[in-house]
Amino acid sequence: MALAAILACLSFILLSFSAEASYGGFTVDLIQRDSPLSPWYDSSTTHFDSLHNAFRRSISRAHRFIKPSTNTIESKIVPSGGEYLMNISMGNPPVEVLGIADTGSDLVWTQCKPCTQCFNQNPPLFDPKRSSTYRTVPCQSNSCSNLEEASCGGDHGDTCVYSYRYGDRSFTRGSLAQETITIGSASGRPVSLPKIIFGCGHENGGTFDESGSGLIGLGAGPLSFISQLNGGKFSYCLVPTSAKSSVASKISFGTAGIVSGDGAVSTRLVSKQPNTFYYLTLEAISVGEKRLSYKTSQSTKAVAVSYGSEGNIIIDSGTTLTLLPPGFYNDVVSALEVAINAERVSDPKGVLSLCFRSKSDHDIDVPVITAHFSGADVKLNALNTFARVEDDMVCFTMIPSDDVAIFGNLAQINFLVGYDLEESTVSFKPADCTKH
Repeated sequence: MALAAILACLSFILLSFSAEASYGGFTVDLIQRDSPLSPWYDSSTTHFDSLHNAFRRSISRAHRFIKPSTNTIESKIVPSGGEYLMNISMGNPPVEVLGIADTGSDLVWTQCKPCTQCFNQNPPLFDPKRSSTYRTVPCQSNSCSNLEEASCGGDHGDTCVYSYRYGDRSFTRGSLAQETITIGSASGRPVSLPKIIFGCGHENGGTFDESGSGLIGLGAGPLSFISQLNGGKFSYCLVPTSAKSSVASKISFGTAGIVSGDGAVSTRLVSKQPNTFYYLTLEAISVGEKRLSYKTSQSTKAVAVSYGSEGNIIIDSGTTLTLLPPGFYNDVVSALEVAINAERVSDPKGVLSLCFRSKSDHDIDVPVITAHFSGADVKLNALNTFARVEDDMVCFTMIPSDDVAIFGNLAQINFLVGYDLEESTVSFKPADCTKH
């Protein structure tokens, strides 16, 4: 059981764009938040502390998948937890923009001059008046109609004015526009993406910190960065890495994001509301040879996902843990208790409920756990389902949740995971991600 490699996986990852353009596709680095490659790296934080912090962000991030309401107060999420930060250039001449890349939202936006209400940011504010390629989007456009909240007239004339809110009560308001986004570095030929629809935010606030200047939506809705790319394809390969690793994961866009060949399996993306999220159908989980059918939850709190139906789980690269409905989770835990002959212990942090005493990666025989998606059986190894959280303890990295079911990134390590919005599929292919 190779557990030592996954001590601080991808609950928050920095996208460092060293892009290579070829045949309509490009590939970039994914830098783990807690690795030495990250600007947030803190050598005084232990591997185990980093991992537990990632677990807590998983629980907080679940609130991002609950649709915001003006009548209720949502729990706050940890700032920057569970997302990516993308380093891109916008406009002509190009200006650096650092945006949180969020698979759980659609709109691409950055803070813009004049900024009547803004959070503090380290990068300079984007000034649309200085860009020759900046164009506002009219109210009659399809892009404007795709917004849930938009207004026109008054001082703004025919410009579409957007208002976008998140489940953690963060918000952005401003002018909907189009602009050229450039991705590149000294080591690769720049990739220029013209006429990308984005929000030029003049009023912005919430849980954002000064590291970034906006957000880049990677969801499935029509305004997302992914949907605006030709074909709507992307894939990633998540490296099993400790906090000391200098190996970056990769994310690929366009034709470079196609996952196929021997060992690849595909499951259908389910279309449901809100259409931002990537819904899959999980039919069962097997612990060794014991198959456990997905159990319908009677919870009335599940907003984003209706348990016991098609599209009953969200796949998310930004959530570390896998979240399951309580009854189904209990069935899986019961099967693991029978299959694993080891001393049960308690997680000292109180986050994970199934833990075992273990002093090495070879003294516990962890069974293969298979996630049976509709049309795709994904066999998960020990590094996908258990993590060493203390020197002498390993814990199961799935937890119960009444609110939403999520297939998290620990379960996706060492798989090429490909999203194809055109074909409405998600594909999995076992891989050594250190070589991709």
